[in-house]
Amino acid sequence: MRMKLNKSSQLLLVTAASLLVAGFVTACGTLTVDFVFVTSAKAAGINNYGEVNIFEINSESGHMRQIPASPVPSGGRNPVAEAVSSDNLNLFVVNEDDNSIVQFVIGNDGKLYPFNTVNTPGIYPMAVAVNASNLFVVDTYQPLPTCSTAAPCSGSIAVFPLAAATGNTPISMKSAVVNPSLAATYWPLKLSGTSSTDVIVPTAVNVLGSGSYVFVSAYDSTVTPHVGYVFGFTVGSGGVLSPVAGSPFVAGVQPSAIASDSTGKYVYVTDFVRGNVLGFSVTSGVLASLSGSPYPAGNQPSAIVVDPAYGYAYVANSLDATITAYSINSGILTRIGGYTTGLQPVAIGIDPSAHHFLYAANFLDSTVSGFELSTTAGTLLQAQNSPFASNAQPTAVAAIPHGSAQK
Repeated sequence: MRMKLNKSSQLLLVTAASLLVAGFVTACGTLTVDFVFVTSAKAAGINNYGEVNIFEINSESGHMRQIPASPVPSGGRNPVAEAVSSDNLNLFVVNEDDNSIVQFVIGNDGKLYPFNTVNTPGIYPMAVAVNASNLFVVDTYQPLPTCSTAAPCSGSIAVFPLAAATGNTPISMKSAVVNPSLAATYWPLKLSGTSSTDVIVPTAVNVLGSGSYVFVSAYDSTVTPHVGYVFGFTVGSGGVLSPVAGSPFVAGVQPSAIASDSTGKYVYVTDFVRGNVLGFSVTSGVLASLSGSPYPAGNQPSAIVVDPAYGYAYVANSLDATITAYSINSGILTRIGGYTTGLQPVAIGIDPSAHHFLYAANFLDSTVSGFELSTTAGTLLQAQNSPFASNAQPTAVAAIPHGSAQK
């Protein structure tokens, strides 16, 4: 016998079924494709710490929403750079004013848990790069008693080997590697055959995917006009660095950012003063200019990212408040178009899960611009409700795929 239900009973059953489906979707799936971490430099709270904003990206619209636990203290003053470990389980945040690197463990819900803090060998760290074996940090000044903001000296690079995670113990940073030629834990950025008073100002660092080479962009601030360089190092056993033959390589006037493609065959450097991108091929760590290089960008390019899955590159132009998109063919860049961001974009990233979204941190208006990225054309489309509010003065971006963090 079939029982006939009245309208009230039918409504209750429909509601119950809807809740069951909603619960099933919540338990078994999510629309969050990535977690994006955005450092904000302006001091906050009783400790005057900077902050890390944690956004989740909607996989359908690209909408960026801060999770309920966001923001969290950066563990130091003036966070200016960050990087994610190769296993996507740790975030390393560089706090410039404290000469520190804070390691956070990333929860499966995107939350950050402070785990370890180390001091950098030099003064005022400003860039960081990580691969499976090592963490590379670049300091504005060498750790010399004569170096200060009143009496600047050249910068340096240091290496912290990473011990692999075991069981419930995350990756750990070992002691900084000793430079055998100095018996000190750093490698100075210096030019051969020039005055020891030349001040080499580092701007960015990039480690090739294989980890065999690391590059630092910098410029000589004591000459007019400035002269830009890329310092290349071979990464040896235990993280010991050795200069690549011919290094440093001339790179425009004032390099501001550096990136490489996923194959490690090409390196790209933005020139802040000339408004272009220099392209190089890489052979055994030696850089050679690509055909057509430099390639036009906007005014005062400040950041660059190369899509690791598709043949595109994107440059943030800080003065223009735009992003310039390029296609890549045998390393050569061809302009696709320009896209509007918030005021003064200083950092840029691509979602590591689907490579379908791009985001830029806008320093002056304290926002993050989000875009949908066409994987077939390289074009950008503003994400729903972009730009998104961050805490004051965002400086850097990093991201992990959803579901890759600690359970």
